[in-house]
Amino acid sequence: QINGVENMDYMTSTATNTGAATIQITFKMGTDPDMAAVNVQNRVAKAQGLLPSEVTQVGVITQKRQSSMLMIFSVSDTEDRYDEAFVENYAKINIIPQIQRVKGVGDAMVMGADYSMRIWLNPEKMAEYHLMPTDISGVLAEQNIEAAPGNIGERENQTFQYTLRYKGRLSQVPEFEDIVIKANPDGTIIHLKDVARVELGRVSYGFSGKVNGHKSVTCMISQMAGSNATEIIQDCEKLLDDAQKGLPQGLKITVAQNVNDFLFASIHEVIKTLIEAFILVFIVVYIFLQDMRSTIIPSVAIPVALIGTFFALYAIGFSINLLTLSAMVLAIAIVVDDAIVVVEGVHAKLDQGYTSARKASIDAMRELGSAIVSITLVMMAVFIPVSFMSGTSGVFYRQFGLTMAIAIGFSALNALTLSPALCAILLKPHKAHGEEEESLKQRMGTAYKAAGRTMYQRYAESIGRILHPSITLILVVISILGLIFGGFNFDSHPVITVILSIVAILAFIGLTTKKFQNSFEASFDKILKSYKKKVLIFIQRPWLSLGFVAGSIALLVWMMNITPTAMVPSEDTGTIMGVVTMPPGTSQDRTEAYLNKVDSLVRSCPAVEIST
Repeated sequence: QINGVENMDYMTSTATNTGAATIQITFKMGTDPDMAAVNVQNRVAKAQGLLPSEVTQVGVITQKRQSSMLMIFSVSDTEDRYDEAFVENYAKINIIPQIQRVKGVGDAMVMGADYSMRIWLNPEKMAEYHLMPTDISGVLAEQNIEAAPGNIGERENQTFQYTLRYKGRLSQVPEFEDIVIKANPDGTIIHLKDVARVELGRVSYGFSGKVNGHKSVTCMISQMAGSNATEIIQDCEKLLDDAQKGLPQGLKITVAQNVNDFLFASIHEVIKTLIEAFILVFIVVYIFLQDMRSTIIPSVAIPVALIGTFFALYAIGFSINLLTLSAMVLAIAIVVDDAIVVVEGVHAKLDQGYTSARKASIDAMRELGSAIVSITLVMMAVFIPVSFMSGTSGVFYRQFGLTMAIAIGFSALNALTLSPALCAILLKPHKAHGEEEESLKQRMGTAYKAAGRTMYQRYAESIGRILHPSITLILVVISILGLIFGGFNFDSHPVITVILSIVAILAFIGLTTKKFQNSFEASFDKILKSYKKKVLIFIQRPWLSLGFVAGSIALLVWMMNITPTAMVPSEDTGTIMGVVTMPPGTSQDRTEAYLNKVDSLVRSCPAVEIST
């Protein structure tokens, strides 16, 4: 009956020989989970009349949840004081109900068994009294029931009315032991304890768990569709911390797997990459512009564009996640381009003889405004169509594409407004030395500036003699490599961090020297001349250019065919899952013996934190 429910994508079903069955229905992206639950419940109601009476007595449960597990935690007996039944039921009675009340939790389950009254029949005694197992189950059904006996004295001229009380379902071992099974003709009565052993144990012995060699029970938490996984896990962790304080002596809660750990580690790496990209962009811009004032303008454009992008993401309902942060990393190199074009345009006007930075900025923007707008529209047109994709891939690429488009849009707005204003304020006209001397009217100011210029020249010359351009380049490369490979981490590598910090400072000082700047200009001119010669070869031989393009296209097609395809690449989450498969019919004792061997091998590895 469930098959073909509205907006269903696919369904899977599993069944065990213990009488339990599970049907999971996966719906298409964007389906309202509340309406999906209602539609499934209606289909289930149609099928309940066709189900066996044993199934309807136990009940059919319909609930909505996401298939991924948010958190897996274990309650373990670190002092080996309790049996498995106690640990399992303590978790199910005292911890799981609190977890289920956390906002956003779709399901919380214990991978164990409930308390149950176990009745172990003695075959010899059963044969002696000519009893069958069905006789025992029939007696249990008759005597272990919930009933309302009613009352007496309501009529027939009685003064008082009495409500009869019936003990109801049995709950203690002695109560089950005293159940009457059979009355013999000689007047003797056979009780349940005469033919069976009764104990309060586990409903199933098919579950067994250990954490670091101690008895434990594993619990799993899944989220409700549309909820915030990070908030749910934080609330659950807080609840588990509070529950740990009230646990019986010897019990301990251990979180084996937490989605937030991988999520926060990934976000941390993306933010680290974001900072690295900002620093690299700053270095590249400074090396080519060779002016701190000109470098500040594109550098300011990066945080302004990103802050505006964050505001837009908040307004449209997106969150800070791996997709949006990855788009931010790529956007850093794009948002700075427009600002660099503006700075170069203003410098070009100043080189033409403009004496006012304000006038140069206005004229430069008259020429560059339309070009910046057109470039921005072309770039946004590349990413905006991604937002119209449907299905699962659309959910992933929509946030990425819109984040890129929004960041590019803010970079254009920045280049049309803030960057020219900063150019008008920070940049200075390119005056000749004589003109500069003529504009200095006060002798005291002239003396101060001359003294400062002399000190700076001496400082630059001394630094230039110590830090050769090749040494500066080596220091820059070492600093960048240390930044990429996580060397600037004082908590993990305090000595290396101090050394790399000193290297980075020296590299920055070397970049500011005139000797390095002149050397870079000379090297860049050589590379540019060599590049022009190579380009002339392709211009003079068109067939070579066409052959190179055709070969590149063929290489692209070949690499696309051999490269593995996947919508979401597999990533290391820091966890290892292992499965031990035994031959069919293997007893549980033999399986546990092999699992104990595997557990001992795993726990012997020093890199393993938790062995379950």
